[in-house]
Amino acid sequence: MKPRHKRIAIIAGGLASLGLAAFFVLNALNSNIALFFTPTQVIAGEAPQDRVFRVGGMVKDGSLQRNAMTIRFIVTDTAKEVPVAYTGILPDLFKEGKGVVAQGKMGADGQFVATEVLAKHDENYMPPEAQHAIDSAQQTIKTLKQ
Repeated sequence: MKPRHKRIAIIAGGLASLGLAAFFVLNALNSNIALFFTPTQVIAGEAPQDRVFRVGGMVKDGSLQRNAMTIRFIVTDTAKEVPVAYTGILPDLFKEGKGVVAQGKMGADGQFVATEVLAKHDENYMPPEAQHAIDSAQQTIKTLKQ
C-alpha cells in the first residue's frame, strides 16, 4: 500500500471515529434533557406526550391532597392549570401558593406524573422558568381584559 493510501485510510478512520463519538454524545444528551413547559403550553399540547419534561408555576392554594405517599396538587401559571401526582417525599420548602418545578411525564388521563419535585430555596426565590411562566400568563390575562 502506498503512503498516500495509508494517510487517506487513517484520515477516513479518524473521521469515522469522530462521527461515531459525536453521535453517542448527542444521543446521550438528547435522552437526558428535560425541557421546561408552562401549564399553558402543556394544555395547548406543546409538551411531549412520551418524553420526560418539566412543568412549573405556582402550587394552587387549596389543591394539595395527601394520600399515604402519593401527593396530588395543581400547578398553575394563573391562566391554566395542570394536575400533578407525585409519589415520594416533598422538599421541606414545598407549600401551596409557592413556586415549584416538577419533572416527569404526562399520563394517559391528562395528569402529570412527577418523578421529581423542586421547590424554591428561600422566600425571595422562584425558579426563573416558573417566574417567566407566571409573568407571561398575567400579561396574557391583562391583554385579554383590554
